[in-house]
Amino acid sequence: MADEVQALTKAFSGLGGLGVDEPTMVAALANWRRQPEKRSGFRRSFPGLFKEQGVIERCEDEYMLRLAAEFSRFKNLMVLWAMHPWERDARLAHHVLHQAHPAAILVEVACTRSAEELLGARKAYMALFHHSLEEDVAYRAKDKPYCSLLVGLVSAYRYEGPKVSDDTAKAEAKALGAAVKGAGGGRLVENEEVVRILTTRSKPHLVQTFKYYKELHGKHIQEDLGSEEALREAVRCLATPERYFSQVMAAALREGADHHGKEALARVAVTRSDVDMDAIRAAYQEQFGAKLEDAVAGSAHGHFKDAIVSLIVGK
Repeated sequence: MADEVQALTKAFSGLGGLGVDEPTMVAALANWRRQPEKRSGFRRSFPGLFKEQGVIERCEDEYMLRLAAEFSRFKNLMVLWAMHPWERDARLAHHVLHQAHPAAILVEVACTRSAEELLGARKAYMALFHHSLEEDVAYRAKDKPYCSLLVGLVSAYRYEGPKVSDDTAKAEAKALGAAVKGAGGGRLVENEEVVRILTTRSKPHLVQTFKYYKELHGKHIQEDLGSEEALREAVRCLATPERYFSQVMAAALREGADHHGKEALARVAVTRSDVDMDAIRAAYQEQFGAKLEDAVAGSAHGHFKDAIVSLIVGK
């Protein structure tokens, strides 16, 4: 492991300048998959790029600024990959709140991380930006109809065990149906009962609730949410994250995708490679009739393409 860390440290030494060893970096993406301890060792061995700050090894701001100036997709991806996951999520959230990145990214972070991962991101956010994530969301989104939903989602610490009360799930499926019916063209995202259910219940509980909703109403709840995009994003991320991520990657690969859409390719590849990438690949194959790695190979180029494919497929 020490030799691998040393080789990667040397490969990174040219970030922000000349001499970057791209092949060694790409090899690490494949060889270090599902081995977070190696990335942690790398961060500790590279004080020029990372420094200890509380519970994380923080990426130095100087390097972040250099990368922003260079507009290098590959280098940005590599730093995103090397970051502590909590810092990465904190920075993704900060970009939404302070740089007008799509709000869907914040919903994604809040709904697809484990309870401990989301708590860690909140700790990192406070250490990095000297505000709590909750207070920033409440202030920055105060004029948005989905403000209460976002605050609830980022504040959540969900039960992660398997137990689900069928009676409660059925009752809340009925409650969601009543809320949809009673919205009458109004904003469902402002309904307190809907927000309570989506921001507090466990993911297995919500899957069961949505199953009963379909049995009661003959269609998936997403179909009844209409233009309520924040709610649709939350439901997809909470109940079927692999399908959500496969659709995000498909959109990123489409011709004419905007800047934020293209950025999603690296974001999803980096954040899900160690988590559920195999399920995302299967969902992509099911939805689009093609292999995700083939779609990437046909759309991306150079070391960036190699990096994305390595994160998707591994060794």
